[in-house]
Amino acid sequence: MHFTFAAVTAATQGTLVVGASEGPALLGAAAKADKASKGAVQKALAASRFTGKSGQLVDILAPAGLSVTRLIVLGLGKAEEFDGAAAELAGAAVVAKLKGGADTAVTVDFEGLKGAKVSGAELAAHIALGAQLKSYSFEHYRTKDKEEGPKLGKMTVVTGDVAAARKAFARLDAVASGVFLARDLVNEPPNVLSPVEFGRRAKELTKLGVKVSVLGEAQMKRLGMNALLGVGQGSERESQLVVMEWKGSRKKTAAPIAFVGKGVCFDSGGLSLKPGAGMMGMKGDMGGAAAVIGTMKALATRKAKVNAVGVIGLVENMPDGKAQRPDDVVKSMSGQTIEVLNTDAEGRLVLADALWFTQDKFAPKFVIDLATLTGAILISLGAEHAGLFSNDDALAGQIAEAGKAVGEPVWRMPLAKGYDKLIRSKIADMKNIGGQHAGSITAAQFLQRFVKEKTPWAHLDIAGVAWQDGEQKPLIPSWGTGWGVRVLDRLVADKYED
Repeated sequence: MHFTFAAVTAATQGTLVVGASEGPALLGAAAKADKASKGAVQKALAASRFTGKSGQLVDILAPAGLSVTRLIVLGLGKAEEFDGAAAELAGAAVVAKLKGGADTAVTVDFEGLKGAKVSGAELAAHIALGAQLKSYSFEHYRTKDKEEGPKLGKMTVVTGDVAAARKAFARLDAVASGVFLARDLVNEPPNVLSPVEFGRRAKELTKLGVKVSVLGEAQMKRLGMNALLGVGQGSERESQLVVMEWKGSRKKTAAPIAFVGKGVCFDSGGLSLKPGAGMMGMKGDMGGAAAVIGTMKALATRKAKVNAVGVIGLVENMPDGKAQRPDDVVKSMSGQTIEVLNTDAEGRLVLADALWFTQDKFAPKFVIDLATLTGAILISLGAEHAGLFSNDDALAGQIAEAGKAVGEPVWRMPLAKGYDKLIRSKIADMKNIGGQHAGSITAAQFLQRFVKEKTPWAHLDIAGVAWQDGEQKPLIPSWGTGWGVRVLDRLVADKYED
């Protein structure tokens, strides 16, 4: 969609969306529409038992006295509670109502809302962002059942400060581009998105000024990355390690912040084979890597004033005569040995080497890894929160604050020495599973062993939030959610730019 901002409503055709706060109290454009229609709008609202609560909607076709073909009155709730997140939901509600309809353009005019938590320009930008996130679709492989005829392609948002709204939206638009990239990657079928193809797409970020390096299996072997390589050795497709560097800080030599992503492009479980039903959807087991590349795109697109590194380990976990076996022992890049008791606990092996490589090469200020790591996190938190584990209270608090601000909430889970005994191996430094209890925690305890002592670190288990079946969340019409891009970008914007 194309988004513009205007100082006054100039809609003479198409759809006009106006607002009413709880009461209901018609805002400026809504009151004008009611006057022009000689009270028809108020009558329609009364007949619909409209009270202005958030999400309520009344659709009036061919309203008398107005030139527009359609008038929608949208409930905005209590004015003092209307913030950026509420504005995004309002924008998404507009697209949800009109998507696939006859109108190609819509004007949104919520001017006159008094007492909102953020400025009118910010609200206008977030309305556009919500509409943009909702407008996403992934139809690259459809040959039939495509939407036919005109599509909603333009939204004009009315605001008292057009210049400020444009500036605010430019930043949000950059973030949305990263979210869309992450969604596209998660939605791609695994026969298309191999580790090599994923790496090729990462290289496209060079157009934005990101330095991208791709390490193949021979290079990783020389570095001693046997934990990562062991996961991919049963696949005919070569494993990759992609390194993305953005130097946007005024201090070019300053230590970067680092993001590391699990990129299992397809997870069959390896020789510890998943059941058929459990294998469906495992094209999305690279959601952490997708979030990292999406974040790097967002930072580069908006020219973030920060030095940042993104590292993603890309593999396929397949059964084969060459595949890793249960009971194998591998030596990681860190020098620590791992007894592999279950080849379906593979993501932590990929991250073990990717985390160590990142710290060894870049000595970052902090490192955050993202991974669709455990089904156990779904048991704990469902699809509402990502699991957060961290060795640093300050970093954990910053992530939680950023997640709350953008609607990608996290819930901090414990780390404690007592859990370490669950991954104690009889013949190696550790084993890669910890039994049936505390599965998400023991996975995090495993990863912590590959974090250097003085490095602030956080692990985000996103297995419950990286994709969704159906439209469970209002800003996400797709399967892949792009979760992680917004929270990481907000963390950077709020705390780490100079």
